[in-house]
Amino acid sequence: MESLIHDFINNEDVYLPTMIASAIVLIVVVKAFTRMAANIASERTRREIAAYIAEGSMTPEQGERLLNSGKRRGCN
Repeated sequence: MESLIHDFINNEDVYLPTMIASAIVLIVVVKAFTRMAANIASERTRREIAAYIAEGSMTPEQGERLLNSGKRRGCN
C-alpha cells in the first residue's frame, strides 16, 4: 500500500490533475454549504418577521420594509 502511494505521488501526470480536481470539488462543496447556510438564515428571518406581524408587534408595512432592506440591488 505504501509503495502504491509513493508511485501515485511521484507520477506527476496523475498527481497534478488529481490535486486540481480535488481543489475544484472542495471549492464547490464549500460554496454549496455557504449558500445553504445563507438560505436557512434568510428563511429564519422571514419567519421571525412573520411572527412579529402575527402577534401585532409590527405592522405588515414595517415587515415588508425590513424584508426589502436586505435585498441587494443588481443581484439575483
